[in-house]
Amino acid sequence: MQDELTTIAGHTQLSSVDGLAGRLAIRGYPIEELAGRVAYEEAAYLLWHGELPDAPALSAFAGALASRRALHPASLELLRACAAERVAPMDAIGMAAGTLGLGLAPDDAPMTLVARFPTLVAAYWRLLNGHDPIAPRADLGHTANYLYMLDGQLPNAGRVKAVETYLVTLIDHGISASTFAARVIISTQSDVIAAVAGAIGALKGPLHGGAPGPTLRMVLEIGSPDRVEFCLRDRLARGERLMGFGHRDYKVRDPRCGVLAAAAEAVYQAEGDMATYALARQVEEVAVRLLAEHKPGRRLCANVEFYASLLMHGAGLPAELFTPTFAVARAAGWVAHCLEQQRANRMLQPQTVYTGPLGRRWVPIEQRLPKAG
Repeated sequence: MQDELTTIAGHTQLSSVDGLAGRLAIRGYPIEELAGRVAYEEAAYLLWHGELPDAPALSAFAGALASRRALHPASLELLRACAAERVAPMDAIGMAAGTLGLGLAPDDAPMTLVARFPTLVAAYWRLLNGHDPIAPRADLGHTANYLYMLDGQLPNAGRVKAVETYLVTLIDHGISASTFAARVIISTQSDVIAAVAGAIGALKGPLHGGAPGPTLRMVLEIGSPDRVEFCLRDRLARGERLMGFGHRDYKVRDPRCGVLAAAAEAVYQAEGDMATYALARQVEEVAVRLLAEHKPGRRLCANVEFYASLLMHGAGLPAELFTPTFAVARAAGWVAHCLEQQRANRMLQPQTVYTGPLGRRWVPIEQRLPKAG
């Protein structure tokens, strides 16, 4: 049963979230069928067109994305100004997102926005750290090019697969807060660039996309297996939240945890650091048990943030890039929702239940009672 604050915002054919059964499907495909098997370009094509592409269609789609990766000079100028002021990454990305449509025809905005988004994130990361941006390479896939632009090194296949698994897993998830923000904006007959800029504003909040960093920090602060139960019990006793556990939609383990945990295990094994992975698995096991004791009936299980942060840490991404990389993943999903909402041609205008006073009357200011305090 939905709680009193849950409202059906509309209909979608893009993704299905079954919180009671712990299932997520993208265009009818369980996420387990896609993550780790398809490239990001394939998942984006599926969202936009409803079917997985054949080889020629995928080649054309990936080529169209690759040819649109370079940022407009004005975007780079804005990023440089933000870096000089040490603006936080998500704030700078939100400011610069509005420039991604410069020099474009409206019909070209969806493809170019998704193509340029990793370039935007990577360029700002480098500028913030005192380095010049690295130009994108058209001969690399979407994920490999993103990683290359971050540090100038060609990533190995294992690192690409790990991050690509993450990007595909996070590409869409029903009408989340950021997606709803995008759909509301586009429903007013605004444009895709403005809609995605609004989505970024919603994503940066810690209750939506901003929690993977604290989740990883909690695991690393525990440090060793013998401290897991003590540290988690101490956090709960102090009234602190166990980061990475509990989800508004899921009453069981988040289905995205399985594919991300498998990808994380592979990347840590390749790096020879199974101790960190084993520690995280133990934290999950103990946390679920303690949460069941501490909050009986709540069914608080691991959510996507728990293994997303573990995977990205294993793949060498700093915590400051976790939420920006979430935005890189979700960009194609936001665009897909914008296109679907445009086809619906209906403005979203939610209603509220008024809970304030009624029947009040105006009185002259000299007759108004003094305010208490």
